[in-house]
Amino acid sequence: MKWTALLSVAAAVVGSFLAFTQHASGHTDEKVPPNYEVQIPAGYRDWKLISVAHEAGNLNDIRAILGNDEAIKAYREEKFPFPDGTIIARLAWKYVPSEENNKVFGSEQSFVAGSPTNVQFMVKDSRRYSATGGWGFAQFTNGKPLNEAEPKPCFSCHEPAKARDFIFTHYAP
Repeated sequence: MKWTALLSVAAAVVGSFLAFTQHASGHTDEKVPPNYEVQIPAGYRDWKLISVAHEAGNLNDIRAILGNDEAIKAYREEKFPFPDGTIIARLAWKYVPSEENNKVFGSEQSFVAGSPTNVQFMVKDSRRYSATGGWGFAQFTNGKPLNEAEPKPCFSCHEPAKARDFIFTHYAP
């Protein structure tokens, strides 16, 4: 009888711990898609710049493409495919005219980064992500993953860049 009570208390403690751990991670009621084993890497904003881009059309954003040390080394040495451990980040902001700069220039010719839109990551692990060209994909808005159940929607857009290991961005030294 004592053992039954002790086991019940132990189960309750473990259950409470697990419930608290899920709550502390911010995923109590949310279903986290399996794709989001790719997390936001610590310190990614301190990575080196690979390039910048402007995406017109419906997105109309400006982007900074950053890479961790493995990515920068591969770009500089032109070693493709990228090695496992490579992580590439794409930070995007709305592309907006700068009223302050345009007053100085006398015409609308200066554009700057406006409010942030999202952050995307590509993580190279050829064994873990073999179904998507060796790359894991993740996309975050306000620090939260978007509701994609798997990386295939991202991968399908990257397939045309297969010859460059599924990467569109060229290094701009």
